[in-house]
Amino acid sequence: MLTHPDTLPESERLKLKAVLADCPELDALTGHVRAFGKMLTQLQGAQLPQWIKAVRADDLPRLHTFTNGLERDLVAVTGGLTLPWSSGVVEGHVNRIKMIKRQMYGRAGFGLLRKRVLLAS
Repeated sequence: MLTHPDTLPESERLKLKAVLADCPELDALTGHVRAFGKMLTQLQGAQLPQWIKAVRADDLPRLHTFTNGLERDLVAVTGGLTLPWSSGVVEGHVNRIKMIKRQMYGRAGFGLLRKRVLLAS
């Protein structure tokens, strides 16, 4: 379901097709996941409201929960799905700094944390 259908081997593609034919809910879920993946990889964030409307039309409660989260900050999510910029590098550094701080068990102040971050680089 999460793999692009063109990259699946023929035997796997046939198995997936058989499973999806037996379960309409899974077939609908697969369509929504692939459409969201396309929006994500091709920067088509403008299609997000239509995608949310299509998800709401199906009886898939878990996806409804996901869309509720998207709608809480729709402008930011649309920007993230549209704009070519990413904050991934910054988030990686923040994650690394938090890990170093956790290793110190909260015993050190900013000065020691700064030294450890600079030495780790």
